[in-house]
Amino acid sequence: QVHLVESGGGLVQAGGSLRLSCAASGRTFSNYHMGWFRQAPAKEREFVAAIRWSGESTYYADSVKGRFTISRDNAKNTVYLQMRSLEPEDTAVYYCKGMTWGTMTPLGGSWGQGTQVTVSS
Repeated sequence: QVHLVESGGGLVQAGGSLRLSCAASGRTFSNYHMGWFRQAPAKEREFVAAIRWSGESTYYADSVKGRFTISRDNAKNTVYLQMRSLEPEDTAVYYCKGMTWGTMTPLGGSWGQGTQVTVSS
């Protein structure tokens, strides 16, 4: 029954930076491993980054490794995605979701509306 709201997306030039936020409410936020996913036009949703419930471990897709940083603040019930050196290929709708560690798959339930990130060249 956790409710997630993504924000922080927008239009940015290639090479620029953007920070996304995901605010959670409902169930105890700190109980969940969290992840970011994205979906580009006409493509399937794909995994981007994950962080364990305590924040001690993170994991990234190869396409964003070294450029994106996931973090969380359990006191604020918020997870972040700091995006640097953005490329046009990063253009997508970004979603956050509770997830299973190891398989890096999202938990069941509905997805939020996400936040649009558009990178111009």
